[in-house]
Amino acid sequence: MIDRFPEGAAMDVKSLAAFNPLYGQQAVRTALNKLSAAGHLRRVRERVGADRSQWVFRTYFSRTPRGDGWWNHFIATGEAPPETLPDTLPPAEQPGTARPREASTDAQPPPAEETPAHRALAGLGAADRRLALSAADCAALEPLAAEWLARGATEAVFRTAMTAGLPPEVHSPAAFTRRRLVDKLPPVRPAVPPHPGHPADVLPVTRLAECTDCRVPARPNALLGGLCRACRTGGRSVVPPPSARLAPTAVHRHAARVRAALHAGAIGVDHE
Repeated sequence: MIDRFPEGAAMDVKSLAAFNPLYGQQAVRTALNKLSAAGHLRRVRERVGADRSQWVFRTYFSRTPRGDGWWNHFIATGEAPPETLPDTLPPAEQPGTARPREASTDAQPPPAEETPAHRALAGLGAADRRLALSAADCAALEPLAAEWLARGATEAVFRTAMTAGLPPEVHSPAAFTRRRLVDKLPPVRPAVPPHPGHPADVLPVTRLAECTDCRVPARPNALLGGLCRACRTGGRSVVPPPSARLAPTAVHRHAARVRAALHAGAIGVDHE
């Protein structure tokens, strides 16, 4: 169900439960926790701007299960890590499985390494079919896209800038994308002087990981499977509900009985 939602859809427990009334909020919460532990989902807080204190809350979903190392890299940089990370490699060969044949010497040479700019352009069609580009289009537009990335734009920012506010029909995706690449080119970022009293290499925090269950922010490496230790072990402290309060008249009656009992006991002691 989640993988069919459009980008930007609400992913909180109440919204998901309202979307599918067959499941209650507790069932949805359990399902999200299991998806997180299996490597499909992470919750993140992101700062709107480096000079602003406003934060937005996002939920990222991957159809392919990812390890903690993959997610930690993504949360830290905003981009998918190289596919050579240990937790994204194919499973090890099992005993008894047949080995593939050795490639012949006359095989075709491998394709050129895909650059981040080429990958960003090729992904526009998946984000919105109206901007589906051919391989030749991606190769022609790659220098312009590379300039965007060189000026600090992430692939997510690039994709949003290219696909936001599209007309109902785009007759020439390549020409339309070229026009946007030129017209919306971000400026060169000026060098930010270090804050007085702080080291020059200390940058403001722009992204924080959250526990999928309790939504408490923490360092990504502290959230195994996207869950904090308390939620993983079930040891999260629960504050018991306050006891029912007595009405004022009941309090007065109870106090009167206590005073009467004390008075009777005092009289009995004096008579002894």
